[in-house]
Amino acid sequence: MRKGEHVTGIDQDEGFATGSGAPAVADKTLEQALGVQIRHLRRQLDLTVAHLAGAAGISTGMLSKIENGQISPSLNTIQALAGALNVPIAALFASFDEKRDCSYVRAGQGVIIERRGTKVGHQYELLGHALGGEIVCEPYLITLREEATPYTAFQHGGAEFIYMMSGEIQYRHADRIYDLKPGDALLFDSGAAHGPDRLVKLPATYLSVIIYPRDKE
Repeated sequence: MRKGEHVTGIDQDEGFATGSGAPAVADKTLEQALGVQIRHLRRQLDLTVAHLAGAAGISTGMLSKIENGQISPSLNTIQALAGALNVPIAALFASFDEKRDCSYVRAGQGVIIERRGTKVGHQYELLGHALGGEIVCEPYLITLREEATPYTAFQHGGAEFIYMMSGEIQYRHADRIYDLKPGDALLFDSGAAHGPDRLVKLPATYLSVIIYPRDKE
């Protein structure tokens, strides 16, 4: 871009806020957060809408609207629901006050995980974990030791991103093979069989990030 030129077609306030095409974070209203938490607690106790509504002395229609964040319940109703769920009133607002998740792991302190590839000399070091949210993200530092052997039978839901850091391998995804050297990256649908097909230069290390939707309760 030449000096004095401007980017067009981009909302700069929004575009540079995230640096990606990811949607903006939509904060829940108090009513929505309250409804989400009541539904979560009800399901934990294995109660139907009718059972909880009856215990709290309200109609099933009202409870349904509360759980969907469509109405603002009175303090008396909130107190009745907390009593029926056997939790303090503050527990009903936990979803609204929740903190954003963050995981910090110092160098060399990731958790060594046993996975299918472990038996063939593939070491998995988990570099972080997400406690909540709709998406699960599992970042691994994978080390292929000198005694490692090829393994191409990995298959799981979601997507996987690989960034090659050292060594050299040929990586299979479905019916194609990719040469991976330091600096190379691969992003693929992990529902197809995949894994290191030929170990060209060992030891080798690469970052593997697996992303998939969290199971609904």
